[in-house]
Amino acid sequence: MNTTPSHPTITFIGGGNMASAIVGGLLRQGHPASVLQIVEPWDEQRSKLAQQFPGVSLLAAASAELRPSDLVVWAVKPQTFKDAALASQPYLQGALHLSVAAGITSESMAGWLQTQRIVRAMPNTPALVGLGMTGLFARDGASSGDRALVEAVVKTTGELVWVAAEEQLDAVTALSGSGPAYVFYFLEAMRDAGTRMGLPPEVAYQLAVGTFIGASTLAQRSDDPPQTLRERVTSKGGTTYAALTSMEAAGVKAKFEEALFAAQKRAEELGREFGK
Repeated sequence: MNTTPSHPTITFIGGGNMASAIVGGLLRQGHPASVLQIVEPWDEQRSKLAQQFPGVSLLAAASAELRPSDLVVWAVKPQTFKDAALASQPYLQGALHLSVAAGITSESMAGWLQTQRIVRAMPNTPALVGLGMTGLFARDGASSGDRALVEAVVKTTGELVWVAAEEQLDAVTALSGSGPAYVFYFLEAMRDAGTRMGLPPEVAYQLAVGTFIGASTLAQRSDDPPQTLRERVTSKGGTTYAALTSMEAAGVKAKFEEALFAAQKRAEELGREFGK
């Protein structure tokens, strides 16, 4: 289907956090619940989705009950993707496919789904509050109209960027896909340090979260690179200088970069492990 209606029928294979984020975003933008359908095998999760999204069709497995779809969103774990794809493919003919599964290549998907109309996405969990960052790659078989449909759907959850080469999605995974966990990791450390300095834990946490929000917003609105922004806060011999000098001496920046490369490597491995 290359001609897409104003409210396309969208099927979600998997009804976890990312599917919920996209469904919620679509509904907030006025997309009718009646043209959304979710395949979710777990009874408890289906019940939760029914309460959260009244009017959205819910199925335990892909079957002839599925309405013809303009877009299929694959929101399954990499290790279950192949089985889900082979089981669902007969009921998804003619659809554009959008995958949010880490690592699984479009080549593997093309073989399982018997189509070239495939877009891969690497979103992140802030999509749950409409502040996600998603990297996208379109296979050659995806038309400009297909890309436009994907953009319209993904923009309901936040911002997006397109990458020119599929392997770059592994870097996107390492930076923004896994990135929220790094932020939470540093928030934990700041809260714990603040508590050890004598602040109530809730106050330390509020200070830490507010600082991340403020600094990120400042970086987003500024034309200056992060190095310049950092230098403006750092007076030689001052408190910030003491903290950054300590981190540099401990090799924090280098170790953090190593961690991102580890995430990128794991994304590559997932494609090899579960893409056969």
